[in-house]
Amino acid sequence: MATESTKVEFKEIPVEEKLKALYELQLVASEIDKIKILRGELPLEVQDLEDEIAGLQTRIENFKADIKAADESVKTRKADIENAKALIEKYKTQQDNVRNNREYDFLSKEIEYQGLEIEFAEKKIKEMQYAQKLKTEELAAAESDLEERQKDLEVKKSELDEIISETRSQEESLREKAAVLEDNIEPRLLAAFKRIRKNARNGLAVVTVERDACGGCYNKIPPQRQLDIRMRKKVIVCEYCGRIMVDSGLAGNEEVAE
Repeated sequence: MATESTKVEFKEIPVEEKLKALYELQLVASEIDKIKILRGELPLEVQDLEDEIAGLQTRIENFKADIKAADESVKTRKADIENAKALIEKYKTQQDNVRNNREYDFLSKEIEYQGLEIEFAEKKIKEMQYAQKLKTEELAAAESDLEERQKDLEVKKSELDEIISETRSQEESLREKAAVLEDNIEPRLLAAFKRIRKNARNGLAVVTVERDACGGCYNKIPPQRQLDIRMRKKVIVCEYCGRIMVDSGLAGNEEVAE
């Protein structure tokens, strides 16, 4: 059983019509580019600020966790000190009731050991408290940075939203027009157009011949090639930059719809 083809069939149209469609698509694409230029670096700046804020928030959570861990460690060490003091009192009381020197010496060593445990715990407490102090300072600095970045983000987002709001309807209209034009351009040509646009510094894939030169790279075009372009019998690209070239007469008939 024959399978129904899902490919879109494009009826063959004159090259002149293809060139008109491509040039009109270029005009629309250039208008969209202007809107993007109007937004400038704002979208990237907003993204960078959002990434920075996310990083600061992670740092703040880590600082808080470190401070909490240090606090728990200090509490544990203080409990160790109290326990050691209690043992020292217990061993001193036992020393008063020993039966021989051996028991007395054993208890004396235990008292000495618990004294060393107290010194070690006190040293660790000082280290933890110092680390806690540093982390608290770093936390305060990070929170201050976060507050500043959030204010910056608010301003940048407001600026971007304002520009987007002002240009939204125009951009939507242009994108709709571009979609209609693309649907009527055969895939091979459309793919070539997009590839050239992507590689072109100014986004121009279709250019006119201006003063006997390519309107994209400004290299001179030989008279015979200019004649071929004016004849509109085939799609001709610049041998220097690869852009599609059209004559000014064809270009003069095309305008971007508002």
